[in-house]
Amino acid sequence: MSAEVAGLQLKTSMTALEKELVGKYGEGQRERLRRGMEQVSRFWRTEDGDAKAFEQFVRTNFAGEPEVLDALFERMEFAMESLDGHMTEIVRDFRMQSDLDRGPVHPFDESLAGYDPSAHVNEDFFGNRLAFVVLLNFPLTTLEQRLAEGQNWSRRQWAEARLAQRFSKRIPADVNLAIAKASAEADQYIADYNIWMHHVVDDTGNRLFPAKMRLLSHWNLRDEIKANYTDGANALAKQRAIQKVMERIVTQTIPEAVVNNPHVDWNPFTNDVRPATVRDAEDAPAPPAAAKVTNTREPDTRYKVLLETFHAVRKADPYSPTAPTHITRRFEENRELPEERVRKMFENVLTSPLVPSVAKLIEKRLGRPLEPFDIWYSGFKQRGKYTEAELDEIVRKKYPTPEAYEKDIPNLLQKLGFSKERAKYVASHIEVHPARGSGHAYGAGKRGFKAYLRTRVEKGGMNYKGYNIAVHEMGHNVEQTFSLYDIDHTLLAGVPNTAFTEALAFVFQGHDLELLGLVQPDAESRALATLNDFWGTYEIAGVALVDMAVWHWMYDHPSAKPAELRDATIAIAKDFWNRYYAPVLGEKDVVLLGIYSHMIHSLLYLPDYPIGHMIAFQVERQMEKAGAIGPEFERIVKTGSVAPDLWMKEATGAPVGPEALLDAAAKALPEIE
Repeated sequence: MSAEVAGLQLKTSMTALEKELVGKYGEGQRERLRRGMEQVSRFWRTEDGDAKAFEQFVRTNFAGEPEVLDALFERMEFAMESLDGHMTEIVRDFRMQSDLDRGPVHPFDESLAGYDPSAHVNEDFFGNRLAFVVLLNFPLTTLEQRLAEGQNWSRRQWAEARLAQRFSKRIPADVNLAIAKASAEADQYIADYNIWMHHVVDDTGNRLFPAKMRLLSHWNLRDEIKANYTDGANALAKQRAIQKVMERIVTQTIPEAVVNNPHVDWNPFTNDVRPATVRDAEDAPAPPAAAKVTNTREPDTRYKVLLETFHAVRKADPYSPTAPTHITRRFEENRELPEERVRKMFENVLTSPLVPSVAKLIEKRLGRPLEPFDIWYSGFKQRGKYTEAELDEIVRKKYPTPEAYEKDIPNLLQKLGFSKERAKYVASHIEVHPARGSGHAYGAGKRGFKAYLRTRVEKGGMNYKGYNIAVHEMGHNVEQTFSLYDIDHTLLAGVPNTAFTEALAFVFQGHDLELLGLVQPDAESRALATLNDFWGTYEIAGVALVDMAVWHWMYDHPSAKPAELRDATIAIAKDFWNRYYAPVLGEKDVVLLGIYSHMIHSLLYLPDYPIGHMIAFQVERQMEKAGAIGPEFERIVKTGSVAPDLWMKEATGAPVGPEALLDAAAKALPEIE
């Protein structure tokens, strides 16, 4: 039977069913019934049964009585929470060896990490018809509906909309497994991409960085650039060296031998590689005696990994008729912010007349012309009199182990304005682990489970970079706890999109030095913090545009080879640099906007960061008005996963956008000048 004939038969059945069931349940159920049958028919396949099977399904499963509909909603909400929580727990357990710094990763660990236990769930729910039950009884909504009508919906209506969205596409399990496998392999590639900085030398063979310094790309490399704004003597040389390292990674001219290898010395300017003349890591295995040291470049692995994730997620395109590309799914479904609106927000920051003014201020504070790496200028951040080395020592003594940080969480939360009772409550739901990569936060997913905070903890204890990340991840965990344990509907657990959880984490992260008792905020520090937020948003907005453009390029060139993607990424990074950064940073054709590791393993994640900076600024200003972070933070996150602008209006009274940041930066600039 053809699909066309089958469709006609379903329409005939739907007409008969409407007459029958409206007669049974009343005229008030007509629109619900029509909508539900249309939604089911959209996903019904020949293997699900013929027209008679469709009729029997609708007749049996349409909840035409309010008490039955309530029971269905309650059962599904409970079931989805249980499912999400247990699936999250399995994923965390299966990824433990690859995610945590607890010894070597074997091939079987990679296989475990690449398995997605939820891959079959969507397919199974259509197979046993539970998905059809949901689609028959609850509304599938469009982005336009949620944005236009959502402000008038009840909490129950929002929860129903989120329940139905789970079944807005019918993706086969093998596609989900392919995506999980590619993502896990990309994660592993990035998690082990370390540069041993004591073995980075200059033209005279001088070692600029201390022994045992192992920096993960891009996070730690970027943060080391930031740290060296307080290191007088060698700061400029170190920053220039790191910039060259980053450029080698982006262009894939980095020698393969220097990646995660403490047994070779490397001059990133000349690209000369030699056997190490000093031993840096006693616990690192020695290279084979006959191993030949060359400067043979990494064979475009970075772009090969990116292409593999692209091809994996593209397999879902045919099963997503309303959002037929990963790009549209990310913006229209995940973020619920149209791509063009997001692009405009970024461009408003990048083209702001404040950019050259702030750049001139930075140049004045540095006492030298700006260089490309100054997109990561951190001199607006109040660090008091402390150098990075001094901060490292303070943090190591305070947090020699992950357990020490976990024990101190109640104290840290009280410093952020949470009551002693609420601080203990949240802390009791968080565990801290040592990360293999940069760090991340895993939400619990189910009441009764704990959230996981993971950050890098070196052998001698946590350093300042690890602590800074830990405070950021703690922000995620606090949001994850309140928006799960204390929300009215667990179907609304979380926040509207990833940018919001990043924003809330940024709020915590911005107070890291206060939490150590090293600085106290005042009018000047608040003005400096505003300029820091503005400059950071300016930097990451261009990075996000590069990420977006690269994904569009891959869709336009689906048969591209890694070398072609490399060349395209370099060209895109240079183009955005020349448009928005070269005029104030004084050098053209720079590729630094392509260094972010998220581009490789996070599937078009980077736009969440600049959006998150804007949201964080709006939210923190609201918390300042309230007089403390803690109570407002808790109030705001309990709004849950509703439309972004609705969430923001509930939180701050205004929709998502850069206007508040730009206005505050304009007011802060003369206070510092």
